[in-house]
Amino acid sequence: MTSAELDMIAPLDAPLPPVPAGEVLTPSQWITFLAIADTIVPAIAGPSTQSIDDLIVQLPDYNNAIQKIQQAVPADATSDAVQKYIRDKASSTPGFKDLINRTFGDYMRDDALKGIRVVLSALDTRVGCYLLTGYSTSFCLQPVNIRQQILQGWSRSYLPQLRQMAKSFAAISIATWVKQSSAIKPVLGFPRAPVHGKPGKGFDYNFLELPPGEDQEVVETDVVIIGSGCGGGVCAKNLAEAGHRVLVTDRAYHFPAKHLPMSSTDAGIHLFHNGGIDTSDDNSVAFLAGQAWGGGGTINWSASLQTQGFVRQEWADEGLSFFTSSEYQDCLDRVCQRMGVSTKYIEHNENNRVLIEGARKLGFSAKEVPQNTGGNKHYCGYCTLGCGAAEKQGPVVSWLPDAANAGAQFMEGFKAEKIVFDFASGRRITTGVEGTWTSRDETGGVSGSNKTKRKVLIKAKRVIVSCGTLHSPLLLLRSDLTNPQIGRNLHCHPASLVAGVFPQEIRPWEGGILTTICDEFSNQDTKGHGAKINAMTMIPSWVLPMIPWTGGLDFKLLASKLSRMCAHCTVVRDRDTGQVYPDPVDGRCRIRYSPSAFDKGHALECILGMCKMMYVMGAEEIMVSQNGVPVFTRDPDAKESVGINDGSFQAWLAKLRKRGLPHPETSWGSAHQMGTCRMAASETKGVVDPRGEVWGAEGLYVADASVFPSASGVNPMITNMAISDMISRGVARGLKEETR
Repeated sequence: MTSAELDMIAPLDAPLPPVPAGEVLTPSQWITFLAIADTIVPAIAGPSTQSIDDLIVQLPDYNNAIQKIQQAVPADATSDAVQKYIRDKASSTPGFKDLINRTFGDYMRDDALKGIRVVLSALDTRVGCYLLTGYSTSFCLQPVNIRQQILQGWSRSYLPQLRQMAKSFAAISIATWVKQSSAIKPVLGFPRAPVHGKPGKGFDYNFLELPPGEDQEVVETDVVIIGSGCGGGVCAKNLAEAGHRVLVTDRAYHFPAKHLPMSSTDAGIHLFHNGGIDTSDDNSVAFLAGQAWGGGGTINWSASLQTQGFVRQEWADEGLSFFTSSEYQDCLDRVCQRMGVSTKYIEHNENNRVLIEGARKLGFSAKEVPQNTGGNKHYCGYCTLGCGAAEKQGPVVSWLPDAANAGAQFMEGFKAEKIVFDFASGRRITTGVEGTWTSRDETGGVSGSNKTKRKVLIKAKRVIVSCGTLHSPLLLLRSDLTNPQIGRNLHCHPASLVAGVFPQEIRPWEGGILTTICDEFSNQDTKGHGAKINAMTMIPSWVLPMIPWTGGLDFKLLASKLSRMCAHCTVVRDRDTGQVYPDPVDGRCRIRYSPSAFDKGHALECILGMCKMMYVMGAEEIMVSQNGVPVFTRDPDAKESVGINDGSFQAWLAKLRKRGLPHPETSWGSAHQMGTCRMAASETKGVVDPRGEVWGAEGLYVADASVFPSASGVNPMITNMAISDMISRGVARGLKEETR
């Protein structure tokens, strides 16, 4: 099928809530911002055009660009599509400004937005513009060619603030344009629906509904589980099947399989925490975390790796002997068996084939990654936007339906605000949770404004917090718990990207996302710290913003090659840690984290290895996520027999090694967050005890990746589930003993 034909059978839309009331920028600030965006994603024209709003290129360069794009596009793309693409710019894209307005108004932290406003205002004054650009003319009045020189100058500035500003403006402009533009899709051949996907039918959930009212609604249960993700789902199944009354709550709403996979725009709002734009305080790392019914299990990539032996031993050496016991292995095997975890049905796409075959050709250690696809071949590629086939056995498809069949109840749209305690004889005894429930709108969706809100008290004998690594510690802090370990010890497997452009069409968004892994560089300090190599999701709005912007024409040429690209990323088992804490203005999650020199050293060795894998597999161009490192272009006359010993390639690797991974030039991402409610043998070292109970709070448990004692070094889903299996079975035994 063509992309156009697939678009006709795309999943149902998931309408978004209204954009924020009013404008987050002043009219003059908007003009300046859109001038920046139109410089990053410009309309390109030849020298006969006189408009200052176009990027003017010399006629040979213009004709060469048109020719290269025409060679890169799918066979069914028309010449009109190429022209529309080359002429498209950010501000002319329908929905671009609205999505930026939503991003700034709903999701950007207050201090960051203030900083953007200051810069945009300064660029509209003579003095400010002169200080920032070297020109006294307002930025928006300059021709695009001059604006481009200014942004390129920022990216090379000796001032890190200007380098960061250039990188941030480029990333948000590119991501938003790629999500919204109708011009890029036919050039890439990227369809709305996965080519090999097949619609499936998920479980029909029944959610508790509350009537309108002013008084606090009181709900009683045995166990309330706050969060429906990988930890909460396992707990719900175990406790419901043990015969206890279970209520699972989540602030997110459920979207059935018929709405999945969502578009990149809708998924960012409906399925990801904070619109998918969380960053560390210093903007060094972009954090992606699920905020969906089913949590991270709804948007992860099916990778199902068990806890590594040396990690289990490390945790046992900290006084947590459970992790080297047969009981823990039983937990691992039990959760894998329920989800049909296997490598039997894997069919590698080209992105993963390049990884595993490139590793073989270099003598690197690599293997297949088990998938939680229930014994089915799952050749999709869009699962990070939700699994429309309902085959990926995340909580929504497996654990939560099992819990429902055993009598569990569910409440979506519930924001937990505070754990409730009684105090007796110096003991803090957990009795429930308070929060606010928000209904769906009058149509049953979430986009309308006519919704019911109720204050709710859920009384329970046990409370299990499964809000994820970013939010479980914040709920504990809002509940007046004062253990200084709460929120600390954040690990996040920082990831940096290497991409390669190949001669042939690859369509890398087709097929399983992550079916191979290379662990050649995973133990660089002989203590289990290093980095693994994963295949990347190749959704355009995820990949393109991570590749450094060097100019408007360069970007348009680069983006047109995506159908011939592969991309891999590091998964660094970080030794050094960060912290999550509440924003002092609005209480939202703030993240204090920057990759350490120690961990970046391991990442660099891994990145060099990824580049070698791309080269040995025939990549014509290789690019990294570090600004200032030029794209490597393969010499077509280079002898194939020389392999990675090619002189020009070795010289480029030497430049890359010398450049290193400086801040803010290097783009980092994190999809795995762990450790902020660390499990420990004593209260001075962690937040929960070896049974998962919060130190000093009887009946309060945490069951998610936040309890990891340190970084797992592999995708955390299976470890999270196995620990939650242990914790919830212990809770069930405790409740049973109370009734005797």
